[in-house]
Amino acid sequence: MSEIAQFGLVQASYNSKRMRYAIPCLAAAVAIIAVTAAYVVRRGFSARDEPNAAEAFLARQLRHIAVPRRARQMANAVAASPEVLADAMAHFADHCAICHGNDGSGNALIGKGLYPKPPDMRQRNTQNLSDGELYYIIQNGVRFTGMPAFGPNNAGEDEDSWKLVRLIRHLPEMTDEEMARMKDMNPKSPADLQEEDEIKRFLEGESEPSGETQKHHH
Repeated sequence: MSEIAQFGLVQASYNSKRMRYAIPCLAAAVAIIAVTAAYVVRRGFSARDEPNAAEAFLARQLRHIAVPRRARQMANAVAASPEVLADAMAHFADHCAICHGNDGSGNALIGKGLYPKPPDMRQRNTQNLSDGELYYIIQNGVRFTGMPAFGPNNAGEDEDSWKLVRLIRHLPEMTDEEMARMKDMNPKSPADLQEEDEIKRFLEGESEPSGETQKHHH
């Protein structure tokens, strides 16, 4: 048998094996798509739903794959210090807490209405990420979620994002005092500011609080 004929037989055998593995994989993919479509048709696209276990697992795997290996290996460029933590707390309270909550639990006004919900960053699924992964996610956001890209669009490293990584590592150890400080730094609505002003003037003896203030805003 000529070398060309032998090569043809080897190639045919290789292609046959590939097809033998490819067909079950393709069938499984079609089945998954069909089940997902049926689930969506039955449940709809409400953001109030909680992702099921399969969705959550798949989302975590895709998030891991989406972060380049080089980024995962990056070390925090900002050394830990009380000043760094204080800066990060102020930044987080002003920009992030509306979705993530001051404690990082995700139990916040906007966060509760997102799909998928923000993760509880105190738990291992977030804490087990490398510093580089956390930094990359803060800088670049996560597609198809409510997590936007916060970092500057340039090649340089962002010190504020590295500080936030330090805060994320600290979340499982947050104290009541730190929570109270962050609450004071949360953005306030015009109604909140008016209420604070009226209470201040009342305490100084200038006027009675309005009926709206007495009812308190929620």
